[in-house]
Amino acid sequence: MRRRFPILVLLACAALFAFGVGQLFELRFASGDVYPPYSSLRADPLGTMALYESLGKMPGLTVRRDFSTSNRLPEEPKTAYFHLAAGRSEWRWLDADDFHEIKNFVAAGGRLVITFFPQTGSSYDYRGDEQETNSVESGQLKPKAKPAKKTHPALHAGEVNVEEEWGLHPDFAELPQEQGVYQAVPVWNRAGTGLPHSLDWHSGMIFTNSDAAWKTIYARGKDAVVLERPFGRGTVVVAGDSYFLSNEAMTKDRHADFLAWLVGANTQVVFDEAHLGILHSPGIAALMRQYRLHGLAAGLLLLAGLFIWKNSTSLAPPPAEAQREEFVAGKDSASGFINLLRRHISARAVLGVCFAEWKKSAAPAGRVSNTRLQRAEAIWAEEQARPAGQRDAVAAYNRISETLGKRKHTL
Repeated sequence: MRRRFPILVLLACAALFAFGVGQLFELRFASGDVYPPYSSLRADPLGTMALYESLGKMPGLTVRRDFSTSNRLPEEPKTAYFHLAAGRSEWRWLDADDFHEIKNFVAAGGRLVITFFPQTGSSYDYRGDEQETNSVESGQLKPKAKPAKKTHPALHAGEVNVEEEWGLHPDFAELPQEQGVYQAVPVWNRAGTGLPHSLDWHSGMIFTNSDAAWKTIYARGKDAVVLERPFGRGTVVVAGDSYFLSNEAMTKDRHADFLAWLVGANTQVVFDEAHLGILHSPGIAALMRQYRLHGLAAGLLLLAGLFIWKNSTSLAPPPAEAQREEFVAGKDSASGFINLLRRHISARAVLGVCFAEWKKSAAPAGRVSNTRLQRAEAIWAEEQARPAGQRDAVAAYNRISETLGKRKHTL
């Protein structure tokens, strides 16, 4: 028992450590702070999970997330696509194919809602290239992010300037500060619809000199902050802030009528998570779960186990002969020696080889006299002097045997 006690303590410590690590990961993923700001998977104040789950509980409304790595927009009708916390750089230049995909989605009746990441500081130049910002923008963008560049045609071959195509001109007006902290400013309803009279705005991004086709929904003074424009049967909504969609706003400054206006008369809402860097690349296991191939996987494992068992242990008893004979029958030593001689010594040379080997072993030992040895050599020489067709190795062997020994040896 004393020997096993340290092992039991070690196993208990390992189990406790694994449980603690699991609890830590569960807490982190439950709060969602491992995800980027304004992700619908994030449950803290910077996320949008409250909006996502609230829309999912509304009757007649289907809500899902887009984790796909492709730049394809949904093909289902009556779909509102939410692209939240975008950066200006990713919507300044787009690949021509991506821009064509967006046009087709909107023209078919889709509603594209683009809200930009809240910008508060004055270190972001909306009139030129991106220099420095005090906000965080992370993840792979979808549509693909294109860094801000100088508008030189050679640098943007195969790309479309979205701001010029849509007649949209972002700018920046710094928010007021109080004791070094940026303060929200009121923006006012300019649409004359059943929307809130004003909203608290937490971003300095504005839109100036926009195309006349854009309708101003909310404005900060004379500058628009929320715009809407029809394209074909669909619409595009652009907002310079994303705070009003956050979990914190759902608690402190919720405007359900404005959120309902963003969704519109659509029956499906898709939250784009891929542009935040949350991508889903399904492997074999995920595909098997998706298509419910659990039974096939279990059958393959069972078949593999039976194959291993069959090759390691026979399912049928071995034959009686196999149990009785555990060796391979062969020939005796004399037969083996004869076969060896036949393979390596020709019939004509066998007599000479045997006589030479005999002289090496028997003659030096003095087993026969020199007279007998000379007679035997004479017989060997006489046999060799004959033509090849007249030689008789057997007769010569018998004569040599009679000469060397007292007894007569015959073949």
